[in-house]
Amino acid sequence: MNLIILLVIAGIILLGAYYTYGRFVAGRIMIDNKNITPAHKHEDGVDYIPSKTPVVLGHHFASIAGAGPIVGPIIAITFGWIPAVLWILVGGIFFGAVHDLTSMVASMRHDGKSIGAIIQKYIGRQGKFLFLIFSFATLILIIGVFADIIAKTFVNSPGVASASMLFIGLAIVFGMVNKLTSHKKGAFVLNSIIGVVLMYYFVYLGIQIPFLLDYKLWIVLLMGYAFIASVTPVSFLLQPRDYLNSFLLYGLMIFAVIGVFIANPEIKMDNEVQFSSENLGYLFPVLFVTIACGAISGFHSLVASGTTSKQVNQEKDTKVIGYGGMLIESFLAIISVGSVIVISRTEYASRLSVEGPVTMFADGLGSMISSTGIAASLATSFVALTVSAFALTTLDTCTRLARFTFQEYFEDVDHKAAKMFSGNRYLATFVVVLLSVLLLTSGEFTTLWPIFGSANQLLAALALLAVAVWLIKRKIKPAFVLVPMFFMFAVTLSSLLLFAIQNFNKGVYILSVLAGLLFLLSVALIWLAKESLKKELNEPDPHFEKV
Repeated sequence: MNLIILLVIAGIILLGAYYTYGRFVAGRIMIDNKNITPAHKHEDGVDYIPSKTPVVLGHHFASIAGAGPIVGPIIAITFGWIPAVLWILVGGIFFGAVHDLTSMVASMRHDGKSIGAIIQKYIGRQGKFLFLIFSFATLILIIGVFADIIAKTFVNSPGVASASMLFIGLAIVFGMVNKLTSHKKGAFVLNSIIGVVLMYYFVYLGIQIPFLLDYKLWIVLLMGYAFIASVTPVSFLLQPRDYLNSFLLYGLMIFAVIGVFIANPEIKMDNEVQFSSENLGYLFPVLFVTIACGAISGFHSLVASGTTSKQVNQEKDTKVIGYGGMLIESFLAIISVGSVIVISRTEYASRLSVEGPVTMFADGLGSMISSTGIAASLATSFVALTVSAFALTTLDTCTRLARFTFQEYFEDVDHKAAKMFSGNRYLATFVVVLLSVLLLTSGEFTTLWPIFGSANQLLAALALLAVAVWLIKRKIKPAFVLVPMFFMFAVTLSSLLLFAIQNFNKGVYILSVLAGLLFLLSVALIWLAKESLKKELNEPDPHFEKV
């Protein structure tokens, strides 16, 4: 079997799912342009800004993608490439895309608030506080880890650093020009073409003018950038940068497909399924935790209900942005799998332990792209730079999301200090940046990161729980949400239990305790949801409103 067949079949399945199951889900949650979106209802020029569909899709896709759909699938191939591909397709269509779309629409129906606010309304205030604390801690961990990764990448690859800085400058200019020419017909398309051409030129230019700075200085600059990206209007920096950066990933995928069709590589890896791995553990639940982005990821619900839901111009755009954006990411995950299954299992195992998944992806895809006539070294550098650029996208988006989460936590607290935190985005962002820096300087993020996979999938299960309760109270049959919810709880609780036992046996008690606490958090929120629905059966919901 050659790789072309895999890509074609996967592409047809994902495209068909968008027009069938995507339409079904959109119909179930009654997406209707008659509903005024939060971007129009609460337009403030900072966080709530109605924007064009391609711009919001670019922001959303750039924020949710990053290195996740590359790293996870390549590591999970340890269990076999067939189960990895099956989970990406089934998970992406019936789990991830449903999770992303429903959490986005649920947020929009509640003034663009986070999943935490939805939990408060339908499950209870205690549930909200538990969820927001968990979400905030997860975001701080992501910010710390990605700041470290990016700083080290910039030190080791100064050309990537300079290209990234040029991207930021280009995004600011693009945002300003777009605003000034918004009234002119065709201006957005022309601006986009010029912006994308310049961005690709900056990939080349960045390599020619490398920025040589040390690690600590890069940390300071990165956290300063994250602060600015969090407090300035979304249309000034965050949105245009994500929109333009998304074309890097679109371009990468297009070049990859063309390269595969020209090179026509054979799948050399065997079809054997490994039900356990000495390094990873058992196929269930590890496969479903390892492949998150590309199938289903809880982080997506934070983006969908955090930044994206505040920018959607009309409600029907959510199908393209939420459901479609997830399926594009699933196809990227399939490409990631394809980049390494063209080698034998023995070679894969030896290279993975030495090179790591990102290098394997860059080398494999770079080799295929080079068949289009592009120099192999340039193709490989382009792939590596694209992955690095999206790590920076994750950093700035997470800082803004953490700020939203922090402010929402104090919204209903009747105290002068709480009002100050909830109403001041500068102060809230300062707290986020300060905590991230403290985590970085302590070095504890390296200890805590191994639990992120389980915590991330727990977020997905809890987001689906919140959406399910919302749908039940809206008298909408929720089976399409309940099935992925129950499965993700089974995956998460099993994973946390195994993780707690393994780390206890190794003497890593902090991770064992954290896994136990997350397990209890899941149980607590499930119990609160059950009590809320039990109460619903006994008395009508006073908040019932037409969807």
